[in-house]
Amino acid sequence: MKQKPNLPFWSLWNLSFGFFGVQIAYALQAANISRIFATLGADPHNLSYFWILPPLMGILVQPVVGTLSDKTWTRWGRRIPYLFIGAAVAVLVMCLLPNAGSFGLTIGAAMLFGLIALMFLDTSINMAMQPFKMMVGDMVNEEQKAKAYSIQSFLCNAGSVVGFVFPFLFTWIGISNVAEKGVVPDSVIWSFYIGAAILIGCVVYTTTKVKEWNPEEYAEYNGTNETNGTNEAKGSGNWITLLKNAPSTFWKVGLVQFFCWAAFLYMWNYTTGAIAETVWYTTDPASEQFQEAGNWVGVLFAVQALGSVVWAAILPQFKNTKQAYAFSLVLGAIGFGLVPFLHDPYLQFIPSVLIGCAWAAMLAMPFTFVTNALQGYGHMGAYLGLFNGTICIPQIIAALLGGVVLSLIGSHQSSMMLVSAVLLVVGAACVTVIRNKK
Repeated sequence: MKQKPNLPFWSLWNLSFGFFGVQIAYALQAANISRIFATLGADPHNLSYFWILPPLMGILVQPVVGTLSDKTWTRWGRRIPYLFIGAAVAVLVMCLLPNAGSFGLTIGAAMLFGLIALMFLDTSINMAMQPFKMMVGDMVNEEQKAKAYSIQSFLCNAGSVVGFVFPFLFTWIGISNVAEKGVVPDSVIWSFYIGAAILIGCVVYTTTKVKEWNPEEYAEYNGTNETNGTNEAKGSGNWITLLKNAPSTFWKVGLVQFFCWAAFLYMWNYTTGAIAETVWYTTDPASEQFQEAGNWVGVLFAVQALGSVVWAAILPQFKNTKQAYAFSLVLGAIGFGLVPFLHDPYLQFIPSVLIGCAWAAMLAMPFTFVTNALQGYGHMGAYLGLFNGTICIPQIIAALLGGVVLSLIGSHQSSMMLVSAVLLVVGAACVTVIRNKK
């Protein structure tokens, strides 16, 4: 097996640049889905059920995309065709979803339309997102992999900043942030429109700048014999067989992932309500104050993303990646714990930055551990698609239990931030079981 060459910075950059546009779409979804469905009339105790769709689509789509792309060899590349198709569908759905309350439908019909649109948006975003992780796994050597995923994390968080601040920015320039009952404000609708335009532009850039290896080159650098869809690496392409043969690191990192992604699911689900309660002292989705809180959540998420950008640049400087991973999660737990006790909107920047540190580590560290452990196993796309289950399954479980947990802690959405804090502490403790391949 030939050693993968060191790639220049701009080659690593181009491998992940499209992630910037994909993450704008993801950020708009993360910051506004609860706001959109609350505006349409959803009960807070039922909000978490709407969040089942994103991870459910991820666990269904990403293993399929990974497995199929492992067997795909075209003139346009191996992973890129899936990236382009996913982005194209996402653009269409982003123009439809925020208009769920604008078609004169009943509340139930509007929510059903929104759910269907959300399902297609999640499917397409997952289809567009996974190829970036796979291309780094395919083409970057172990020495540069942490750097490559850190660049990906930087672009991911930069895209998040843009997506998160759009509603606030558009309100500032005069686009209406209020609308009649059951209708999503224009500030949110135009955020999705502009985000869709940026997404397709970034993906076109990646498809023109990145040239994937052909089957022979891939086999030389990855220790496999993959040509025309065949693979003689460890195990067959059967998912059950692959999971049985997966290295222990795959499962140990997955344990950490379980607690981390459950924590962040509750953040995405309940932060709008938590900030509305804690800072604006309202729980009424029809109020102007609630919509102001929704805009401010976008700003807080942008601050979180900026914190992630800075922390992503710092993470490669740690000599011990396990300690860096655990320390980052503890910082995030402290941030979640502060949210219910800070009543000034600007003081909420502090927990946002700390949570951003955990987010940066969650984006970069798990894939560094796992792709290093998978070196020589083959089926990189299928394994990374299956590994996405460690992101999706905890979110599905957390979403199913969200209403129950909210009732148990007194129906205060701000208290769900304390639940997230506890989950991240447990996740940090679980980092100790990981063995990092040198």
